[in-house]
Parts: sequence; structure tokens; C-alpha cells
Amino acid sequence: MKHYIKEIAFVSVLLWICGGLQAQSLDQAKKLYNEGQYAEAKPAFERLVKQAPNNGSYNHWYGVCCFETGDMEGAEKHLKVGINRKVQESHRYLAELYFKLYRFDEASGMFDEYIELLTKKKQDVEPFQRRKEQADNAQRMLERVEEVQVIDSMVVDKDGFLTAYTLSQENGTLTSFRDFFQTGTSSSSTVFMNQKGDRILYAQETPENGYCLFTQSYLLDHWGDEKQLTINTDDAGDDNYPFALSDGVTLYYGSTGGNSLGGYDLFVTRYNTNSDTYLTPEQLGMPYNSLYNDYMIVFDDVKKLGWFVSDRYQPEGKVCVYLFIPNLNRTRVDSEDMEMKRAMAMLSPISATWKEGENYTNLVNLAHQAIPFGEIRKQKDFEFVISNNMVYYTLDEIKSPEARSLYSKVVAINKQTEALNKEIEQLRRAFHEGNNSRRDQLRSQILQNEEKLNELLSQPYSLEKKARNAEIVYLRKNNLR
Repeated sequence: MKHYIKEIAFVSVLLWICGGLQAQSLDQAKKLYNEGQYAEAKPAFERLVKQAPNNGSYNHWYGVCCFETGDMEGAEKHLKVGINRKVQESHRYLAELYFKLYRFDEASGMFDEYIELLTKKKQDVEPFQRRKEQADNAQRMLERVEEVQVIDSMVVDKDGFLTAYTLSQENGTLTSFRDFFQTGTSSSSTVFMNQKGDRILYAQETPENGYCLFTQSYLLDHWGDEKQLTINTDDAGDDNYPFALSDGVTLYYGSTGGNSLGGYDLFVTRYNTNSDTYLTPEQLGMPYNSLYNDYMIVFDDVKKLGWFVSDRYQPEGKVCVYLFIPNLNRTRVDSEDMEMKRAMAMLSPISATWKEGENYTNLVNLAHQAIPFGEIRKQKDFEFVISNNMVYYTLDEIKSPEARSLYSKVVAINKQTEALNKEIEQLRRAFHEGNNSRRDQLRSQILQNEEKLNELLSQPYSLEKKARNAEIVYLRKNNLR
């Protein structure tokens, strides 16, 4: 009997010690969690979840630790348990997780659920209504992601991102605010000077509205006549990093206002000469804008290239400068494949935006070349790559008569494709805006045009391949390589 009592006492002490250790471990984990030390708290919560798999609080805390340390799969799994166990804050974190993964429709739905819970408890819902609006806006942008070819990227120091831009002189110059004005200020703004050298655009801090855009003109021998740009916007924020096209009317810049998705977003506006103001800005779409800071977009009319900078996926103090081929028609990705659209929108990887069979080597090299003002522009009707060091831009450059004949068909088909794409886009717009009767009329026409388009799209690749082979054979036969 005494032996049996000793065993019971031993087990009781052991359970008391284990319970004490668990309580101590939980208290320590919660302390680390509340201090934002999620990586340090994560192992303790993981053990607790294994011990009590259905505990809502343990799953929530562990899910948040997973989210904050980049384990999105683990975060989703455990936050869902938290939701099932009625943990209110699990809704908020799962909404943020979906937002970060570009699953904006799911994020919007989860924000709705969280707002409903807050409303029942008479808690402030305004910040999360804004987040829901951002998710809805992001979903629209994702569905309309633009077909932009981002052909190169360069990671640089945040303070020196302008070193990655080599703008043709005909398009103006870019300088840091500190270097242009020779000031010791810590301003992160830039200065854009037009090609004539008589006007600059820049941003500087104001006491009332943060960073605002300004312009100055060159007066005889100095800069002066400073004016703040009047831009019509209902949602104020920092405006910075301006760039103007050579038309003198179109202005691109970065702003934290205007329902931006995250930090700075890219916007475009145009000057209204009648009112001496700029029109209501238009937020650029994806992939230009993201959930991170995106700014300093520049277009080079001579090189037919553009740059913009972003801190997406970058460590502190670093940014990535993306080189792209401007989509002048702003055509959208014609696909219902949301995973493909997400990859193109996120630029993860940039090769998701490339066209099959395209070689961008020469364009990337061109991007880093300095082109003085007045240099003769090379006529470029198309880009027909023969080899790594040989690219044709006009039909006259093609030596082989057979290759020229074949590639002229490619050019003709591409023109047909472009025209058909525009027609389909117009029909789709009319379809979405029309009533049921009008939609019935347009549906068959859209389907017919799409069938024609698919037939055309299948032809250029084989014709171009035949033309390339014919040209290579001709060059070798005539010793022209």
C-alpha cells in the first residue's frame, strides 16, 4: 500500500512539474510574441499546438508566428483552425496573408468577416474597411494585369538606384535632389530635367502635406520661379519621383495616396492648359504596382525601353530596378489562368512576362548605352533574331530572298493579329457595357474573332523558324557571316 501511494505521489509531482514547465513555456512564448519576437516564440507555440491540436489560441499564435516569419502555408493552416475555434484575430491575419499572396478576392471576403465581428462588438472598423477596399482594387488590377515584358532586373542600394538608369539625352536627365541642389539634406527625392535644360521637376517636403511636386524654370543664368504643381486628387499622400514625357504634358510620379496598394504606387496625369492644373491622376496597373513601394518610372523614346524601381522582395536598404518594354497599347493579359496572372503581376519570376522564343540580349545591352542627343535613330519595324550577335530590324536587312519572303508573311500576320486584338478588346468592352440583347449579338462575333486570332497566333513561330534557317544557310553559302 505504501509503495502504491508513493507511485501516485511521484506521478502527481511529475504532472505538477510538467504543468509548471508548460505554463512557464507559454508565458515566455507570449512575452516574446507580444514583443514582436515571432521567430523566438515560434518553437514554443509549435510544441503547444502538438500537445493540444484543437486549441484555438495556440493555433492562432503559432499561425501568426508562421505568417511573420514567412511560412505562409503553415500560417494558413493554423489560422484556419483559429477561425474554426472562434478566435477573432485569426480572421484579420488570414485576410492579410491572402492579400500578401495576391489572393485578393479571398482577402476581401475575410476582411468582410472580420469587419462583421468588429461591428457586433462595436469596435472600430474604418482601418479594415480601407484594407478591404484595397483588396478589391488589387483584385481588379490583377484581373487586368498588363502584358508587359520585363526583360531585366538589377538589385542596387536604395540610395543609389539612379545608377541603374541610362536615359538617352533626348529624354532628359535624372539626378538626386542632394546632388542637383548641392544640399546636405537627407531628402530621397530626385530631379528630372527636360532635354532643353530649361525646366526641372522634383519633390520636397512641405510643412502641411509632406512631399509635394514642384517645378522651376531656368531664368537667364539661374533656376527660379518655383511653383508647386496642382494635382487633383481626393486622397492626399506623399508625391515624389516625377518624370515627364517629351510631349510636355504627360507626367508620371510615385505617390502614397490615391488608394495605393502599399507605400508608393505609380501614377500618371496630364497637364490641362486651360486650367493650369493637372487632371485627376490614374493609378498604373500591375505589374508596375505591387504591395510594396514602386516609384521612379521612366520611358526612353529613343531606346523604346523603360525602367521603374521597387523594393518588392528586397532586404532593408536594397531595391530592384526593372527594365521593361513599354506596352503602348496597354493590352491586358488575355487569359483566365489566375496563377499565370499572379506570376506576371508579382514579377516572380520576371521570365513569366517573356514571350516564347524572344531573345532580349540586345535590348538589355542597349539599355546601358549612352545615346547623345541628335544621334540617328535606327529604324526598327520589328526584331528578327538570327543569332546572339545578329538581329534584323527591317525587311531590307534580310539577305536571303526566301527568308525575306517568309518573314514578310510573319510581319503581315503580326499586323493582322494586332488589329484583331484591338477589335476583340473593343467588342469585349461593348459586351460588358451592353444589355442582354446586345451581349447575345456580340457573343458569337467575339468567339469567331477569337478563333481567327488563335489560328493566326499559331503561324508566326514556324514561319520565323523557316526564315531564320533560310537566312543562315544563305549567309554561310555566300560567306556573309
